[in-house]
Amino acid sequence: MSRPAQHSAANGSFAQSWPVEVSIVTPMHNEELCVREFHRRMGAALAGMGASYEIILVNDGSTDATPEIIRELAADDPHLAGVFLARNRGQCTAIYAGIQHSCGRYVVIMDGDLQHPPEEVPSLIEKIREGYDLVKGVRQKRLESLLLRRIPSLVANYLMRATSKCEVHDMGGLSCLQGDLARSLKLREGQHRLIPALVYSQGGAVCEVPTSAPPRFAGKSHYGIGRSVDVLFDIVLLWFQNSYKQRPVYLFGRISLWLFLLASLTMCWLLFEKIVWGVHMGTRPPFMGAVLFYLASLGFMSTGLILEVLVNTHDAVSGNMPYKVREVVRGKFPGHPVAGLADLRD
Repeated sequence: MSRPAQHSAANGSFAQSWPVEVSIVTPMHNEELCVREFHRRMGAALAGMGASYEIILVNDGSTDATPEIIRELAADDPHLAGVFLARNRGQCTAIYAGIQHSCGRYVVIMDGDLQHPPEEVPSLIEKIREGYDLVKGVRQKRLESLLLRRIPSLVANYLMRATSKCEVHDMGGLSCLQGDLARSLKLREGQHRLIPALVYSQGGAVCEVPTSAPPRFAGKSHYGIGRSVDVLFDIVLLWFQNSYKQRPVYLFGRISLWLFLLASLTMCWLLFEKIVWGVHMGTRPPFMGAVLFYLASLGFMSTGLILEVLVNTHDAVSGNMPYKVREVVRGKFPGHPVAGLADLRD
């Protein structure tokens, strides 16, 4: 793991003051069965370690009772803030919105289904106080499906380590970052899976601590095997960023992948015919078609990568945010920059 930076008053690291020490950022999408239990356990864990804190629950376009529960809890708890997005924007965008509404010295990113135990957050905070830029929780003895979750996760994490040279073994999930660093990240859809690699690529000091991985407290998982395809394109993009200098890539990448598979299947059939039946393949129309599909696949992937750079440049120049906040609810919290804010509409 990277060694922590040596902070000192000379570089201003301790000169800045933060309204709270810890900001918990948690996206919530149809988690009505988990919200209250998450809030209870998270508040107890942070109060037990004596840290000042805020809990930011981002309602990501929920269609169940999640928004009403967040409002109810925020009315009674000055440490709790609810950020309501105008519609469902996905986990990464919800995390990004929550980070931008945080004000803590440290920002903890975690899921709201209690597969990231709140009781283990203090261990990450204690570790980051040593001077690290990011501390990553690495899940031990995971109980999810071996075929659908654990094997794809092992493969994806191996590829991300090989691509980024970041030694973290579990890129996704529970993380604790320096607050100013977290708020400086420009996350786009899917990049929550790459946060350790992004921090490492900027020269940040990262480390990991073991955490448990209990099953969901209630409800159904929002993850499926389809996300593994998106992770593959995330890894390709990460390689592209690290080797060149940053999501049309999802669309063009899928087209490229299908063309590549079609071309490969055609080539395999032609080779089979040649080996088994001695049929010449070099001048046959299917052979020429397969070659064209390979070239088209390369073209679509290249187009996706080029568009990524253009979109990134446009967003940086225009200052566009990938989300719209419909409402923020927060109890009166003395010293907070938005104390007493009850209804903020962008």
